[in-house]
Amino acid sequence: MSDNILVLLHNGIASVIQIYSVLLIIYILMSWVPASRETKFGKILEKIAEPYLGFFRKFIPPLGMIDISPIVGIFALSLISNGVTAIFNLIL
Repeated sequence: MSDNILVLLHNGIASVIQIYSVLLIIYILMSWVPASRETKFGKILEKIAEPYLGFFRKFIPPLGMIDISPIVGIFALSLISNGVTAIFNLIL
């Protein structure tokens, strides 16, 4: 496989992970204004973010009123991004 294709593939995967991380952060910040989640944009973000965050909520229950699953989810995305970069660095 050509190095250019691998670089494009890496950049594409890294971009998708970064965009998804930003969408998660926006969704988390929207929780501070509950009415914002009722908007069309909020509903779209909910469909994108909740399946991923729900996975972590199965294992990490809220601590009182604080849900730390989004922190763990973003941390996991960061680890995945770093892992993808490390794998592509080994290949290239």
